[in-house]
Amino acid sequence: MSIDEISASYVDVHCHLTGGEYGDIGGLIEKIESVGVKKVITAGFDLSSSEAGAVLSERYPCVYFTAGFHPTELKKYGEGDLERIEALLNHPKCVALGEIGLDYHYEDTDKTLQHELFLRQLEIAARAGMPVQIHSRDCAEDMFVLLKEHAALLSNGALLHCYSHSPELAREFSKLGIFFSFGGTSTWKGSKRAKKSIAAISFERLLTETDSPYLPPASLYGTFPNTPASIPEITANMAEIKGVETGVMAEQVWANAHRLFKKLN
Repeated sequence: MSIDEISASYVDVHCHLTGGEYGDIGGLIEKIESVGVKKVITAGFDLSSSEAGAVLSERYPCVYFTAGFHPTELKKYGEGDLERIEALLNHPKCVALGEIGLDYHYEDTDKTLQHELFLRQLEIAARAGMPVQIHSRDCAEDMFVLLKEHAALLSNGALLHCYSHSPELAREFSKLGIFFSFGGTSTWKGSKRAKKSIAAISFERLLTETDSPYLPPASLYGTFPNTPASIPEITANMAEIKGVETGVMAEQVWANAHRLFKKLN
């Protein structure tokens, strides 16, 4: 690791720290801080993970969280859950509503329910003046149509996390003011679409994530769990694609993250 990389301040805008995959969380926090990852956002995917994120954020200064219902977790959804999610948005370290969105990957997908809960959560975020973290898999056309139709609900900012659609569509999403984050898969040799998207997206809309404990970068391919300590490798890969020094990329991502997530103070 170069001096440029060591002195950089890194941020992981989307990871999952509440599932028990890491063992000692305190040890994990020490590890990620030792490589320069100064802030992490643990993403809620249902009510319990959102509430657990709040607890972690109170315990560790570098941890922030989001609260929301993931599209593949809706079987857990119960009446009143969205009201409790909305209440969590008032927490001083809750930086966004998420992760929410659409996911058509599985055969038993209830698209109607996904659309309904996604839209309801976009409306909650708009009322609360909060940005949203969006999950979007195997649903590119529907996602774009829905977000374009309801663009007014995105006025507080939006992130398409672990962006996997085309670079051409990224340009269209950018017109809606959306940010894009990339993780370990973007470092893989075969990830041509992600690399083309990073090249196509403006510096001002790029962010880094790990989605840990999943999706390790190339140097850790096949290992589990991935951790936010992978952020320097992800940032270096993005910097290489953009033709800049890693420190320059890290500084830009840091600024972008704080511009999107106003409570990431």
